Amino acid sequence: MTPGERRFAQRLEAKLEEDYLCWYDVAVGPANSHPDFIVLHPRRGLLILEVKDWKQDTIRSITKSDAAILTDRGLKHVLNPLEQARQYAHAVINVLERDKQLTLSGGRMQGRLTFPWAYGVVLANISRRTFESAGLTEVIEPHCVICQDEMTESVEVEAFQKRLWEMFSVRFHAALTLPQLDRVRWNLFPEIRLPSLQEGLFGKGSLEPPAIPDLMRVMDLQQEQLARSLGEGHRVIHGVAGSGKTLILGYRAEQLAKVCAKPILVLCYNKTLAGRLIQWMTSKGVADKVHVRTFHGWCRSQLSAYNVNFTHSQEDKDSVMVEMVQAVIRAVERGQIPAAQYDAVMIDEGHDFKPEWLKLVVQMVDPHTNSLLILYDDAQSIYEGGRQKNFSFKSVGIQAQGRTTILKVNYRNTQEILEFAAQFATELLKPTDAEEDGVPRLLPISAGRHGKAPVVVKLPTLQAEGMWIAERLKEEHAKGTPWRDMAILYRHYDPVCKTVRTELRKAGIPNTWKDDVTFGESQDTVKLLPFHSSKGLEYPIIVIPGAGLLPTPDEATEEDARLLYVAMTRATSQLIVTGAQA
Repeated sequence: MTPGERRFAQRLEAKLEEDYLCWYDVAVGPANSHPDFIVLHPRRGLLILEVKDWKQDTIRSITKSDAAILTDRGLKHVLNPLEQARQYAHAVINVLERDKQLTLSGGRMQGRLTFPWAYGVVLANISRRTFESAGLTEVIEPHCVICQDEMTESVEVEAFQKRLWEMFSVRFHAALTLPQLDRVRWNLFPEIRLPSLQEGLFGKGSLEPPAIPDLMRVMDLQQEQLARSLGEGHRVIHGVAGSGKTLILGYRAEQLAKVCAKPILVLCYNKTLAGRLIQWMTSKGVADKVHVRTFHGWCRSQLSAYNVNFTHSQEDKDSVMVEMVQAVIRAVERGQIPAAQYDAVMIDEGHDFKPEWLKLVVQMVDPHTNSLLILYDDAQSIYEGGRQKNFSFKSVGIQAQGRTTILKVNYRNTQEILEFAAQFATELLKPTDAEEDGVPRLLPISAGRHGKAPVVVKLPTLQAEGMWIAERLKEEHAKGTPWRDMAILYRHYDPVCKTVRTELRKAGIPNTWKDDVTFGESQDTVKLLPFHSSKGLEYPIIVIPGAGLLPTPDEATEEDARLLYVAMTRATSQLIVTGAQA
């Protein structure tokens, strides 16, 4: 920001009420116009503002269309700032007028927006007296300008707002509704749109503008603010399942890829989630800058890249992984593997990371950018090693104090699914407070979306269970649901998943198992995934077979409860649980 833009942003924050929405320097429309400020108010309308730090002697000549200004590099010809604001405003309005739900359907003004809009200029270093005496009123309409002495810290709220709304030539007849406000955001900022289907995140881009849907889903304002304004420094987001944590990470990675010199590292624990994130970054065209890895895959590549000799004394896989991580830690300590390799590091599902892993990864952030983002939800911590009592972020080098955000609203699940899943994780979801440097436990709050009640079906045998599931999925497919929108999540491969897969094949239902799962529309198959691999994913229809083999609530361990909760909360529309005796 220029000093004038910064001062004006401070006035907007201090002098406007909470129902104002303000964006600074955000790309808008197909031409990627960058208005300095967009201000939206449900009862006032939309205002586009251009801020100039010009002084009186900066302006050597000016007409209604252009100006000659003196810069450090000599004389420069630019647009008249009001004309610049006008062009930005029309770019914004042209985007919004494509949406019939934001325009008038009849009469003389048919096709025009249902709400007023205007544009104006902020002259941060020119007073109203100077503006008038210098003759600038001839080329910039006086009511379209806020001057230096009208945006001081001491200016009265009413006087400041009066200057803003004098820029409008018409007044509002009715307030914008919340759905209309979301439609404005959806149209202006494609990057905050939520896809109706998970695979929509990863579809190939199209040169044609997308059809405008009747129902729109966008990030909520807290999510959008987080995604846009994380800035440098360490950040920790504690969020319940379905609160949009991964969405924020993906948007943030995409934005940083445009400005970072070094690569950006995104780490997670399980391979399936890593596959999803890789596909996302590839579809956004930033995979060359955003390196997505599982933690252990990254460790293995570090040992290989820096020729670190790694010999293990153990035979079982878990012990080998432990020794591999220790080898990386030792190599970093002695400088064989360099620190500060990345301009930014982001960790999804940070609750699955052991403290020593986090301590290692923090060292990979370049101190000049110091950009670290960790997403956390204690209720979804399904790997015992990732949980530690009295854990503090400070103990592993993460500067979380003053940089922590809580996301409690669950948008993924219907209220019926969320309430059903909560029954199986009662203890896990009891909210607990923690110091800002610690790990709180959050109670999810439903966004209020309603749908079908979860279905629980008891059958005589496991084979009958598989046959029933196959018939139910065929029915859903016949109604128009693609196979790729269905997933079967299981706790045990043998006998549960093995039996269900056999029945799916008999029924001719295309399916993909575990490591072969990809996230494009070309793989139109039912996915079969273990509970552990389902983290971070979502599907409209989730089936959980083998409930008869799961521990009863009285017998279930905390790990059982966590896994079942994670699996159930993958469903966005329908949850089906089947059970039979083995």
